[in-house]
Amino acid sequence: MPDKSNLEIRPSIDQIADGAELKRWYWRKDELVARARTLGIKTTSGKFVILERIAHFLDTGETAFPGDQRKSKRSNFDWHKEKLTKASVITDSYKNTQNVRRFFKEAIGEHFRFNIAFMEWMKSNEGRTLEDACTAYVAIRDREKSPGYKTEIKGHNQFNQYTRDFLSDNPSLSMDDVRRVWAKKIALPSETGRHVYDPSDLKLI
Repeated sequence: MPDKSNLEIRPSIDQIADGAELKRWYWRKDELVARARTLGIKTTSGKFVILERIAHFLDTGETAFPGDQRKSKRSNFDWHKEKLTKASVITDSYKNTQNVRRFFKEAIGEHFRFNIAFMEWMKSNEGRTLEDACTAYVAIRDREKSPGYKTEIKGHNQFNQYTRDFLSDNPSLSMDDVRRVWAKKIALPSETGRHVYDPSDLKLI
């Protein structure tokens, strides 16, 4: 018996009436931005945030998305100007400034460079000290130098993750193969809202 999901045709985004159905399909960011604009919804931020805003609107009729509500900063610590020491505490007002860069170069060495993993560590470790941050930086750097290390691909980069998984499982194939399969893959619905590699995808070629 054929898989009925493969017989479905992706609807026009403006024909979808509920959030769950919207999330079953793959949408480019420009499609989501255009739809949000017609609904009077905020269009800034990443693709999946805009997707959640539209889904929330379809389900509730509310243009204000709860996920956009941010806590007001409590700290007035100025990361541009304050003197930094290893005892300095990471606050909710933290920013990657030249002042911070100078501190880390002095504390760790001239080889210091901000990278994505370390910047995310800083943003998610409010309350820790800059001494903790120095230790974390060294650990991240050592991990990146270890054999077989692969950078983390963020959840919103579905194509990048799909490419890595596809080529890892099919080393004899090429990026042209990836793109051909991916184009057919995203034309199909996904009950999870995500499009991930499966060995059976080769049947789509």
